[in-house]
Amino acid sequence: MTSFGWKLHGDGKHLEPGEVVKPGERLTWGRTIGLGAQHVVSMIGACFVAPVLMGLDPSLALMASGVATVLFLLITRGRIPSYLGSSLSFVGVSAVIAGQGGDAGTLTGAMLVVGACLAGCGIAIQILGARVIHAVLPPAVTGAVVMLIGFNLAPVTASAYWPQDQWTALLTMLFTGLALVVLRGFWSRIAIFLGLVFGYLLSWVLDRATGKIHSANGAGQVTDHWRIDFSGVAKAHWIGLPHFHAPSFSASAILVALPVLVALVAENAGHVKAVGEMTGDPLDDKMGLAILADGTATMLSTAAGGPATTTYAENIGVMAATRVYSTAAYTAAAVFALLFGLCPKFGAVVAAIPGGVLGGITVILYGMIGLLGAQIWIRNKVDFTVPLNLVPAAAGVIIAIGGVSLKITSHFELGGIALGTLIVLTGYHALRWLSRPAAQRRMPLLDGGTSEYDESSAGPE
Repeated sequence: MTSFGWKLHGDGKHLEPGEVVKPGERLTWGRTIGLGAQHVVSMIGACFVAPVLMGLDPSLALMASGVATVLFLLITRGRIPSYLGSSLSFVGVSAVIAGQGGDAGTLTGAMLVVGACLAGCGIAIQILGARVIHAVLPPAVTGAVVMLIGFNLAPVTASAYWPQDQWTALLTMLFTGLALVVLRGFWSRIAIFLGLVFGYLLSWVLDRATGKIHSANGAGQVTDHWRIDFSGVAKAHWIGLPHFHAPSFSASAILVALPVLVALVAENAGHVKAVGEMTGDPLDDKMGLAILADGTATMLSTAAGGPATTTYAENIGVMAATRVYSTAAYTAAAVFALLFGLCPKFGAVVAAIPGGVLGGITVILYGMIGLLGAQIWIRNKVDFTVPLNLVPAAAGVIIAIGGVSLKITSHFELGGIALGTLIVLTGYHALRWLSRPAAQRRMPLLDGGTSEYDESSAGPE
């Protein structure tokens, strides 16, 4: 498929067991619209959680996700079915930037620069080929960076969210964990969203049953306050545009955000590989375009004050369950997202999620992000008996989690995620170049292939 000219699959109504609807095909428009709605329900939890945690407008995030998805489909010429929602990879970055005195404009400015760098990486990969990812970002490096980004978030939960309502946080955490483990299929994929709903309802019940709570509020002040503040919901209109704001640029904020680029490249590459395997259409030749599209979409979203975007694994799950890979369904989903984004009252309800609920959700969510790094290591059989793999990863992860900083000048220092990523990335490649005997088994990041030990591969490429 090279354009949005979807061919009707069979009679558009019935699928035989094992039958697949390809990206360039569609079912009847009624069924296609229904599938689009299912994609929205699948992604809406994570799409709203990210901007809420970063202090951005959730209505704008939802609207931006619709625009980003259409842009992605256009740039990839409809070959890669994907939904672009709000990226959770920048949540830790937002906390660090806020701690430095930055505001929403500073955060979106930093994400815009990362988006531009991601688009540049996409162009380079499209020209040089997907194997450039293997050379620059081997699994040992990628896993460590993803891990340190996730675990660096632990203090945010411990100091900002959990203290606001510890018992609601605990019960929300338990319910979300139960939903993730016990539920199956579609319900399992929206377990985080179900946890938010549970915590929201629990907070509402406790407000009416026990009255105000004496604890820290969102600003960190210990006061008597309601768990849920509906004042913003009452003031919000049913129909209207979300809140736009222009980005601003800070060198320190950009340096904090740039390490996320590693995670975004790996995330997009893994998505493209997964979709190619499911559809039976190898998409390595379009990997650069997919990364370019995500970078461009992030630039567009953040320029208007929205969050960065990324391809959503939740929607891959929907495709795997339905075996319908039609990009027409994603176009329908994008239209739904745009319409929801035009309802400020809907966004205000989401923005009123209590801090205790976010505490319970983020305990699991942040840990899951960090452990994705370990999953990358396991899938690619990274051997930590090899010092080349062990030393940079160990040092970088501890620096990021511990909040270690390195003062360069009286006005500039590196720390946390930025310093940890720099240690992992430069440490790995410098040690590899300096010590050929430290060779490791070279496992491709993007597929399940294996390769035997080859000492000749130890040197620089």
